[in-house]
Amino acid sequence: MRDSKQREELDNYELEDNYDFSGGIRGRFYKPKKVPTSMRLDNDILIFLKKEASEKKIAYQTLINNLLREHMQTSVH
Repeated sequence: MRDSKQREELDNYELEDNYDFSGGIRGRFYKPKKVPTSMRLDNDILIFLKKEASEKKIAYQTLINNLLREHMQTSVH
């Protein structure tokens, strides 16, 4: 717990006018929220996705997310 002097210092903190973000990394601390959902896939598609994911040593749900993100980026106008 902070004492009153420490809290007073934080309460009086002023932001600078400018910050240098040139060395920053966009999305460095971003973690997408996982939402449980159901998808109805054809069996041949599911087998393909599971095989591809197994070869890449990732979960097939991760593979689906990656494929959809790629598609989203290429279809943005």
